[in-house]
Amino acid sequence: MLAAMSGGVDSAVAAARAAEAGHDVTGVHLALSANPQSFRTGARGCCTVEDSRDARRAADVIGIPFYVWDLAERFREDVVEDFVAEYAAGRTPNPCLRCNEKIKFAALLDKALALGFDAVCTGHYATVVPRPDGTRELHRASDAAKDQSYVLGVLDERQLAHAMFPLGDTLTTKDEIRAEAERRGLAVARKPDSHDICFIADGDTQGFLARRLGTEEGDILDEDGNRLGGHSGAYGFTVGQRKGLRIGVPADDGKPRYVLDISPVRNTVTVGPAEALDVHALTAIRPRWCGTPPAGPAPYTAQLRAHGEDVPVTAELVGDELRVAFTEPVRGVAPGQAVVLYDGTRVVGSATIATTTRHLEEKPPVTV
Repeated sequence: MLAAMSGGVDSAVAAARAAEAGHDVTGVHLALSANPQSFRTGARGCCTVEDSRDARRAADVIGIPFYVWDLAERFREDVVEDFVAEYAAGRTPNPCLRCNEKIKFAALLDKALALGFDAVCTGHYATVVPRPDGTRELHRASDAAKDQSYVLGVLDERQLAHAMFPLGDTLTTKDEIRAEAERRGLAVARKPDSHDICFIADGDTQGFLARRLGTEEGDILDEDGNRLGGHSGAYGFTVGQRKGLRIGVPADDGKPRYVLDISPVRNTVTVGPAEALDVHALTAIRPRWCGTPPAGPAPYTAQLRAHGEDVPVTAELVGDELRVAFTEPVRGVAPGQAVVLYDGTRVVGSATIATTTRHLEEKPPVTV
């Protein structure tokens, strides 16, 4: 078994548990930047020189072989360039989800299988449940507060068959995971968790995009098309955003305004009241299923962001599109985000949001 070791406490404890359970484990750290110093430092990311050293020290303590694999070029193409292209197109991507799909359970898994390993083990909080027919299901982690199944919803049946998440059935707090690491003698026990986007060193997403895409002055408009202010790049905004709009003219009702739409073609950002964000339905593309796709319209719950709540929906697959209708309207839904469907705790699959419907009368006819 190959254990992906980021240099953090979760992946170190996962590798230790896999080894303790009797698996023949080899640790591997993914070098995802051609210049690791350009990525986050200070133990805040997962791609730095410090992280590589921390992972190696953890592997030495566990007593398993350890290697560093260079996947920097693949990461740049499949994650970083995709991230930039999505923002340039007015969408809001999730790079962690893309990394799981394209790097950890595609490039890494393919290389692992080619070398004779039978599975990839990570420190994600999710649960794999074997079925009587030999297939496997992906479920939420036992501890809902730490559940990471949303960013794993892109795994297909083949990838799931070779995935292992030793922390998924742990009904413990993060402090207890750290205490376990300390008992095992792992120096990463008190290392801070990673936050933000690993390839944006200073955490300034807008500045990163400006350096990649340049600046272009454009207008901030109200729903009637009246100019309220200006911006230096529509890519610097996301649907549902409230802060940083820099609109000098107050709304007639005195209430805050939010980003409603982004037009990269016209380089405009449209803002309006919170209630204008209400989404009743959406269409999603590029679906990926953790097993059998849904047959016909059916009730599910859906999660729309990494730490979002479950919301009841009706969903059906129409050709290559997933159509989702919400029982109650939801806000802050942006094209480019992933919608992940659940049947109870089971992950059904994931798709990328393409369009949203904000007016009830325009809601697509999805019925059960």
